[in-house]
Amino acid sequence: MTRNLFSRYASDDNNPDWENHIERETQLYHRKSDIRSEYERDYTRILHSLAYRRLKHKTQVFFNIDNDHICTRMEHVQHVESVSCTIAKFLGLNVDLTRAIAMGHDLGHAPFGHEGEVELTRIRKDFGMDRFWHERNSLRIIDNIELLEDDKSELKNLDLTYAVRDGIISHCGEVDENGIFPRKEKIDLDTFCEPGQFQAYTWEGCVVKVSDKIAYLGRDIEDAVRINFIGEKEIDELAKISQKYGVETINTTVIIHNFITSICENSSPQQGIRLSDKYNKMLKEIKDFNYTAIYKNEKFKVYRDYVALVIRSIFNTLMKTYDVCNPYKSLDNIDCMKEAYPMLAGDFYKHIKVYSNIQGDNEKYKNKKIYGNIETKEIYAQAIIDYISGMTDRYAVEIFNELLKY
Repeated sequence: MTRNLFSRYASDDNNPDWENHIERETQLYHRKSDIRSEYERDYTRILHSLAYRRLKHKTQVFFNIDNDHICTRMEHVQHVESVSCTIAKFLGLNVDLTRAIAMGHDLGHAPFGHEGEVELTRIRKDFGMDRFWHERNSLRIIDNIELLEDDKSELKNLDLTYAVRDGIISHCGEVDENGIFPRKEKIDLDTFCEPGQFQAYTWEGCVVKVSDKIAYLGRDIEDAVRINFIGEKEIDELAKISQKYGVETINTTVIIHNFITSICENSSPQQGIRLSDKYNKMLKEIKDFNYTAIYKNEKFKVYRDYVALVIRSIFNTLMKTYDVCNPYKSLDNIDCMKEAYPMLAGDFYKHIKVYSNIQGDNEKYKNKKIYGNIETKEIYAQAIIDYISGMTDRYAVEIFNELLKY
């Protein structure tokens, strides 16, 4: 293996697209004593965000809020960071950029994992919107929802660099492909209409995209075995796959080591970020196994129905507060719910105030007012979707239980 094959293409000040990479919609404040790079600042801004903190209580695959050993969304993000930074370092790419993209790539996941996305998609379609997909929602949260205090104690949007934002919305790894190249053009990221529509703008973004898939396959299998979600039949099937490709077993350790090594051995600026043909076939076979034995398993049916009930109940309760004739009265309607549903009404009331022009008199908040004057029910529905998508599993369950108390 040859190290640093990609060093001349890394996102640094020698890259001809460097200014595009580090562009921010709004410039951050600077201190004379700040020793961090632009990407290190992005990394810490994500690390300090509330959305990142909530990942520790969001489902990766298995909803099990009382089991400390089941992978959460935060642990998955850390796996992706580890895998992608190992690859980026060997290839000679910018590790700081890679780490920042990895840290932020799943901030937009809904509560309850994929099943939460499914129900939010149904809700969006009821209002004539397209489907909910977490890559775009991650960018929405980063650009419009998450706030940090600056050196003047004013709360502002994260304002991350273009390269980090691009890597986050471009990270979809569900499309089977081998030999990934970055796109050449800087585009308006709002032009993304579906996951995987465009490749990342940087090689670092391409590395994170591949690493995402490597990180979740083995860990999901380990969790399935740990909680007896799959049985001897499926374990025997995994053994046959491992024998077919000449490996002793299939678990997180084996998958991550073999696939990282294969990428480092086979990737080049001419052939892209790629696995060997052998390991690419193995990855696809493991992924197909996971979809059949785990992700689409009928054992999830009760859970799917429960998730749909929880999310739909919260949405419908809040949607009833919208006043079509006078949107400004919607806040009064929310306020009237506080006696029955103090947590739900109180938190959503604050959400609307912070992100709309209605009663937005707090000078501390200097963020985008993305809901304007909530002129339409579609805008109000989007506000509720934003609020729900940011919930942790346990918070959503707590809100649902509050609704059961009348």
